[in-house]
Amino acid sequence: MILAGNQPYFLPYLAWWQLIKVSDLFLISDDYNFIRHGWICRNRILVDGRPLFFRIEVKKRSSYRLIKDMELVPFNAGKKLKTLEYAYRKAPYFDNGFALADRILRCPETNLADFLENSIREVCSFLNITTPLKRSSELTGNSMFKREERVYDACHRLGADTYVNSIGGTSLYHRDDFARQGITLRFLKSGLPEYPQFKKPFAERLSILDTIMFTSPENLQEMLDDYTLIDGGDG
Repeated sequence: MILAGNQPYFLPYLAWWQLIKVSDLFLISDDYNFIRHGWICRNRILVDGRPLFFRIEVKKRSSYRLIKDMELVPFNAGKKLKTLEYAYRKAPYFDNGFALADRILRCPETNLADFLENSIREVCSFLNITTPLKRSSELTGNSMFKREERVYDACHRLGADTYVNSIGGTSLYHRDDFARQGITLRFLKSGLPEYPQFKKPFAERLSILDTIMFTSPENLQEMLDDYTLIDGGDG
């Protein structure tokens, strides 16, 4: 069984969704510390040809608090949707992306982890990704471990013999360490294919909403399959 996991980000870019698709079970890492300047509460969209941040806000931002313990600052969903409409109303698949964004932004959940989990499930449904999702906080006692020890524990308890991480984790995790635990380590390298936007040059690694606004559902499926799995490096 293939396990993958990551912190719940706000409408992350394509490679994040590929990681879910390649796995048999995906762990939403909600009992990890909140990262103040990361991607948990923001992503980038294309506005007037420039990548700009699109955000939600949380109360009492602190890297000493867990994601699952954070609460959202109330926001006007209609105003955020107006921003998306201004940015993408002329995009060829605007209706698809806007309807998805409407469902996500009007979610009544005020807990950050609950809100983000709903957004992940909504995007997975749109992309036809059927991988089961589970929160890391459901693994009682897992949070007592540190770094890769948490991954080992999750794999053992969930029956995973393979763990897939994003390519950015090659400096953190090593094949030999995982092999000693009876786990095969692999990394996902996304092809990150370009797609037509309003202007050149292509602005990469934008929110999945950008990709959806400009890409047909058929081509989205092809893009989701554009990745390579690489064996983990030596420790």
